[in-house]
Formats: sequence, structure tokens, C-alpha cells
Amino acid sequence: MSVDDIQIPSTFDPFADANADDGSAGTKEYVHVRVQQRNGRKSLTTVQGLKKEFSYNRILKDLKKEFCCNGTVVEDPELGQVIQLQGDQRKNVSNFLVQAGIVKKEHIKIHGF
Repeated sequence: MSVDDIQIPSTFDPFADANADDGSAGTKEYVHVRVQQRNGRKSLTTVQGLKKEFSYNRILKDLKKEFCCNGTVVEDPELGQVIQLQGDQRKNVSNFLVQAGIVKKEHIKIHGF
């Protein structure tokens, strides 16, 4: 066996497609719905990635009224505007966004435990 017969596997980055922001035609713009744990049983739901043309305050007002919870719109330097709601509202928010016609179901990603 010579040195030429040995094949060294190249490095594989499993997150390469997630980190690629080349703006190609195959990428989709997703709306991310996440839950964050606070103290004890308290949690916080965040909605990120809505289009800029929507009024975040109006969507927040409807979400608060529909789910009987409090919330706010936060300006993040990296992510832009993010809607925060009290409690674990992931499924409620995703159903609301689809029924209101704001986002298609295949463009919503739900994260969390």
C-alpha cells in the first residue's frame, strides 16, 4: 500500500447550509416561532422573521386579544423586530398566522423543547 492509495476524508460541516446566506433562489424565508424558558414554569414565546410590510404592533394586538396574554415588540440589532408573548403560545401563534393569511404553513418553523 503506497501513500497514493490512502484517501483522507474531507471535513464535513453539517451546518454549512444553515449558515449560507447567499440569497440563492432555493432558499425560503421562514418565520421562526420559539419558546424560551424563564424562571420555574414561566416561559416566553418569540416570533421572528415576519415581513417588514406587516405592522408588528397590529399583529401583536390581535395575538394578545386572541390568546389572553401580554406581549411586546422588541427591536433586536441582529434579528430586527421580534414579537414576544407570555407563556408557551407556539401552536396558537402558528395557527393564527396561517388562518390570518400572513404566512403559509410550510414557511413556519417551530422551535423549542
